[in-house]
Amino acid sequence: MNDIPEGELRIESENDIVAARKVVRRTATAMGFGITDVTRIVTAASELSRNVYQYAHFGTMRWRSLNEETGVGLELVFEDSGPGISDIGEAMRAGFSTSRGLGLGLPGVKRLMDTMTVQSQVGRGTTVKVRKWLRRSYAAAITSGGDPPQG
Repeated sequence: MNDIPEGELRIESENDIVAARKVVRRTATAMGFGITDVTRIVTAASELSRNVYQYAHFGTMRWRSLNEETGVGLELVFEDSGPGISDIGEAMRAGFSTSRGLGLGLPGVKRLMDTMTVQSQVGRGTTVKVRKWLRRSYAAAITSGGDPPQG
């Protein structure tokens, strides 16, 4: 598990959204997440990267593996110095949108990931941290040095 890289990616163009998706897919796959969870994590990373680019124009995505008593997982942190979110509760409501979109962004990310925290200050920016935990059968195989179950 120690060979899983951690890192940081600057987000300042649409190409960086694609790069974020690729690095998250590669990392989640290397950690042993199944295809369904990899897809969920990549979708969440794509949405959060797009939010950084769309609302703040630039920011960062940081990723790292977690190996805690409670389990093995992947943490992604998206940070920007954009306009911030004036009402996080409203932004987390399904259907809410400031960009004439479907309003599935942050609530959708929350449904895809196991944990999500949002910190924001108007005029100073936003930080969103999400985590996805390996299912126990996957985590047990990974930590014992075996291959994860297929499926």
